[in-house]
Amino acid sequence: MGPYSRPVELPEDVDDPAVIKASGRIQLPLHVRWSGPPKTYDLDDRRDRARVYEQVLREGTAEDIRFFIDIDQLLDLWDDLVLPRFVRRAWADWFLQTRQIEIAC
Repeated sequence: MGPYSRPVELPEDVDDPAVIKASGRIQLPLHVRWSGPPKTYDLDDRRDRARVYEQVLREGTAEDIRFFIDIDQLLDLWDDLVLPRFVRRAWADWFLQTRQIEIAC
């Protein structure tokens, strides 16, 4: 078992405008940010938002993805995110299938 054995969460309704998204200052749940002391992030700050997205895309549940990830913001941040290749590939496939957008893996 290792990081590659964990499936990438891709909730079907992540792009649904009715799904409420996190905003402002947040703390990630312990199962997402499991190392280090609790940290507050400001989702209005691009750098903080990128760090949140990296952690949630790697460690988050489907519920976390729905709540913390705004698809338009994800697309905007994509080239700046540090993610494992298998996570990038899964999301690149998602963007191609659902939005007909090709993004780099």
